[in-house]
Amino acid sequence: MASANPGPHHVNSKIGTLVVLGLLFCLGVVLFVQLSTHPPEATVAPSSMPASENFLTDPFLQAPTENSVRVVWFTEFEGSDHSVTYGPAETVVAANTTQLSRTREDAQSHTATAYEQVTLRPIWRHEAEITGLRPGLDMAYFVTSTGPSGEMLRSDAFRLSATPPAGQGLKILLTSDHQLMPMTAANLQKVEETMGQVDGVFFAGDLVNVPDRASEWFDDSRGGAFFPCLQGRGSYTLEKDGTATTYKGGRIIQSAPLFTALGNHEVMGRHSTTAALNDQFNDPVPWAAANGLYGQYAEAFNPAKTAEGKRRWLKNNSFNIDTYNEILSLPKAARDQGQTQRYYATTYGDVRLVSLYVTQIWRMYTVDGETRGRYQERTADLNNPKNWGHGQFIFESIEPGSPQYEWLKKELASDDFKQAKYKVVMLHHPPHTLGGNVVPAFTTPVPVYDQDGDGNLVGIRYEYPKDDDHIVKYLLPLLEKSDTDLVFYGHSHLWNRFESDSGLQFLESSNVGNSYGAHLGNNPRPVPEDSRYTETYAATGDPNGLRPVVPTLAPLTDDAGQPLPYIASNDITAFSILDTGAGTVSSYYFDTRKPQSDVVKFDEFRIGQP
Repeated sequence: MASANPGPHHVNSKIGTLVVLGLLFCLGVVLFVQLSTHPPEATVAPSSMPASENFLTDPFLQAPTENSVRVVWFTEFEGSDHSVTYGPAETVVAANTTQLSRTREDAQSHTATAYEQVTLRPIWRHEAEITGLRPGLDMAYFVTSTGPSGEMLRSDAFRLSATPPAGQGLKILLTSDHQLMPMTAANLQKVEETMGQVDGVFFAGDLVNVPDRASEWFDDSRGGAFFPCLQGRGSYTLEKDGTATTYKGGRIIQSAPLFTALGNHEVMGRHSTTAALNDQFNDPVPWAAANGLYGQYAEAFNPAKTAEGKRRWLKNNSFNIDTYNEILSLPKAARDQGQTQRYYATTYGDVRLVSLYVTQIWRMYTVDGETRGRYQERTADLNNPKNWGHGQFIFESIEPGSPQYEWLKKELASDDFKQAKYKVVMLHHPPHTLGGNVVPAFTTPVPVYDQDGDGNLVGIRYEYPKDDDHIVKYLLPLLEKSDTDLVFYGHSHLWNRFESDSGLQFLESSNVGNSYGAHLGNNPRPVPEDSRYTETYAATGDPNGLRPVVPTLAPLTDDAGQPLPYIASNDITAFSILDTGAGTVSSYYFDTRKPQSDVVKFDEFRIGQP
């Protein structure tokens, strides 16, 4: 008969059982939490459906809000049943499909199939908005499409989330001016290898070279197109010192939202069905100039004289950003009765990001009778205003009274901006730089008409009064007064940074293989030496008065061993990371001549309030 009083063995047994049950319960809670916040990839990536290579891009993330994010991908077929599957419940959301209207190829395209003339290339865009998300909760997703033959195509699985909550530390890549440059794939591959998965990308313009050339976005045969490099699908071979190394870029934007600013290479010039795409890109004119020509040239194209017909003609005969607008879904700023993504503001974690449209057409600096450049018109075009280039004109005004300026004033005065832990303003054109593209001043070109003694037009020159630089005169005072922390930009294809007397930080981090050097010492900028030009154009240094900051950790040095305040190299590439948890901006370089070398952190500075 069993004893009524259990012995020590029975007590220990029961205690052990309770401990085991307790541990199992705790383990179950842990697993539940992990599955809720990080569901296993298998829940949305069944191995019976192999990932497709038939998409032009992997999916990527756009325009996150507090409870939503957009998933976008591209195909070369219209297909059907395009959708996103996400989360542990494998929720399916149908995508909207649109065809890009202006993507083309021509004889200068680098494609598997050669094009003899300008040819429309049909590209389809698919976008699904994932709603009902919670800040800080990420989950797996993949996309599917039914191809032209009825086959089911599926991407790999990635992760999506809404805008991160305040207080969550983020690592955000700061980059610009990829333009299919030789070191872009290496640069982005080193970002992934060094940082792992970043949480966002701030891109300060010049995504590609010619925005209407489809292959530059999707599948340039040299292996360095925009999306492949940002998705680890590139294949660009660098040959350095007799060694060839192939880089694939980084798997970045599949799981980190991309925020961009407009650069001059997102703007397409006057439209043509026959002219080479490069020539069309380099042929924009101001809207006012196109409007002045409308009555002379447009009658045959708009015989009914409708407002829509005139608008279409003016766009085709001035400039447009249609392909940029059609490819990306960015946060939108309210303007009049509509919205625009030319400039916008958004909160991403602890960052208030303001993206501005501050850029101008880039024209040759040569001063001679044969060049339609920033300083003059061609002699052969003097009596044919249709062929004038109008100098290095600004695409969108930031002068007081302009829609962008007035919108920016309201944004800088908003609670969203003032209460943000980190205030970042992103634009393409440099306020301060040692690069070449800061000269001449960012202002409306002033035409000077030279005439001979008989009153005949013998030359058209353009002056750029330095005292009327719109960035220095109008934009920077607003940013200084609003306690902006960081102004991030590109355009001159180098790394350098500056700090104003008030502590406002300026960073240019765009060195991926198209550098013309830093203009110090014996490397002056090409500026007019013709005595007819009355304006003084700075040949060296920062024309707007700040001294560059020498990197704080491991600066490169010159031949005399002196530290350099810049990286301007076609061998050494640099990238920068905003770490919102630490409140730092860190910059790294990688020497592509030494493929096995380590990435070096060479500079770091703090932003925000301590």
